[in-house]
Amino acid sequence: MSLPALSPDQAEAWDSLSAVLEGAGVDLTAEEILPPQPGKARVMAVIGKAGSGKTMILAALTKALREAGVELISGDYEGRRRKDRRTVAVLAPTNKAAFVLRMRGVPATTIHRILYTPVYDPEYEKIADWLAGTGDRPAIEGLTDAALDRAKAFYDQHASIPGALAAAGLRGSDFIQGWKRREDGLDIGLIDESSMLDRKQFEDLREIFPVLVLFGDPAQLAPVGQSGEMVFDDLAEGQKLVLNRIHRQAGDSPILDLAHALGDESLDFAGFERMVREAAAADPRVIWAERVESDLMARSPVLVWRNATRIRLIAAFRAAHGAPGDALLPGEPLICDGLELPLKHRKKRIDLEARGLIKGAQVVYLGPGKKPGFSRLHVLGAEEPRLSAASIVKIESPDEEEPFIPFAAGMGASFLHGAAVTIHKAQGSQWPEVQVFAPDISAAAWSGRSEAGIPLWKRLTYVAITRAQERLYWVTRARLARPGAALSVADLSARSAPLELKPTVEDGG
Repeated sequence: MSLPALSPDQAEAWDSLSAVLEGAGVDLTAEEILPPQPGKARVMAVIGKAGSGKTMILAALTKALREAGVELISGDYEGRRRKDRRTVAVLAPTNKAAFVLRMRGVPATTIHRILYTPVYDPEYEKIADWLAGTGDRPAIEGLTDAALDRAKAFYDQHASIPGALAAAGLRGSDFIQGWKRREDGLDIGLIDESSMLDRKQFEDLREIFPVLVLFGDPAQLAPVGQSGEMVFDDLAEGQKLVLNRIHRQAGDSPILDLAHALGDESLDFAGFERMVREAAAADPRVIWAERVESDLMARSPVLVWRNATRIRLIAAFRAAHGAPGDALLPGEPLICDGLELPLKHRKKRIDLEARGLIKGAQVVYLGPGKKPGFSRLHVLGAEEPRLSAASIVKIESPDEEEPFIPFAAGMGASFLHGAAVTIHKAQGSQWPEVQVFAPDISAAAWSGRSEAGIPLWKRLTYVAITRAQERLYWVTRARLARPGAALSVADLSARSAPLELKPTVEDGG
């Protein structure tokens, strides 16, 4: 395949990855593959800050593997198993992170989703085999040739079996009968946002993938409970491929400039804010804001450090929209806080988790379900985003120790409000426009706390501002602008179809 122009550090990383894959029987240069051979597992890590080219290498590596004949495992469908086949899976820790990759043309799914495999109706499995290239074009009762042509056209563009079947006029309930825990290992795993992985997730991935390539940012926040360390920190030096050069977007990126300025050890918080003000005066992609824009909060949460700040901003958002205390308005954003289901409902839990409703998932409330305690929800970033689930919604208030629960099923999915989230929870996500609540960053600076030898305020700031794809709002005062429009769900599609994206702060070359 023809590669994009690579800098010396990117070229060195590419050569190292190619050598590892060739040793595992996949020759990217000759586009030849050998059957998988038992042997020692290999783990490599591509490490670099925002804009260093990690995503570009991940996308190019995925494309090269597929052109060499390596089959993609998407979590949607695996096709017939063959002794000699080679496979690759592109994974991310969260739905939103996987969605960001899919928007850039990389067919990613969540780590959790790959732990489960769908059980297809045998009749519709023939379509999946045909689309995946392992079967002949089928004749299915009730499906016209035009419907199959639509499915093929969709799959050729997006590599999604469920999406292709939906394009043919089918629903997930028509062709997926259930889900089962993965029993067999896979082959090559490419893991994005690996700074978010905890030790257990890392060990689970090592058991599944003999060849594992991690892509991570060492400047982000480490998982809670890991003393500021990330899973790739313990790898040997020869296993870590470090990208140092910053590949700027066309016209440069003021957001990237601010992010990398944080690496200056002499920079204090006051100095950084001066840089933000100067960037805002010179470029419309940075906004020096003296209030929070409530209209943005419905789809892009305000990023904060302190939990108390998060609760106050959510209360102000709901008050500004006239939301009642005993109900949710359609269009209110929520964050899944976990599934509270008994063991006897294990099948339902697997179904919800496989469809994207996992802890940390961002959803939008669409309205009440048909049964008491059920909610109709839109899971942001999921390929099939619409679902109905028994819900336990917790609305926290600044002056109350316990959250108010406007309605709840006895068991189900638990939710917190999503108009504001902590910077820790925002990792792996990106939004076109991001508001960062600077008074909280200032409080972190005054605290004098450090993480892995780096001032905490710098880590928080780096993660927060690199969540912005196009525009950064640096909010300096605890004020909320009145909404310009009522909450709505009109902007939400029944499918998360790939879109044409502009370059973002993470693209890097």
